[in-house]
Amino acid sequence: MTEVLLKIGELAARAGVSIRTVDYYTCLGLISPAQRTAGNYRLYEPGDVERIHLVQRLELQGVPLDEIATAFNTRQADVTPILDRIDEDLRALHAATESASPEAHGVLAAIATRVHSLVTLALDIPPLP
Repeated sequence: MTEVLLKIGELAARAGVSIRTVDYYTCLGLISPAQRTAGNYRLYEPGDVERIHLVQRLELQGVPLDEIATAFNTRQADVTPILDRIDEDLRALHAATESASPEAHGVLAAIATRVHSLVTLALDIPPLP
């Protein structure tokens, strides 16, 4: 069974965003129309609703839209080296907290929490087809 493609207004309504947001995300390369109708209307995959939600979650974490677009368009198939490097950095961060002042400890803990959140979101980015 094939999925029914969505017009821009339908996608916007399902994602809870404005048509202007869908248009902007399309211009940035965050989402792409699956095809166009004979009347030149853009049609989107239903999965683009989740992609819009992912973009919004990443943006809430402070990731700029241009960086999100770059990540979507250049996603490496094997993220193991990247995750290993992040793990090393987190270990160094945890080691630094042991000798840090209470104020610095709080800041380092907040940074570690943010990194964890960003890694979790990054793992939600689907691989390139």
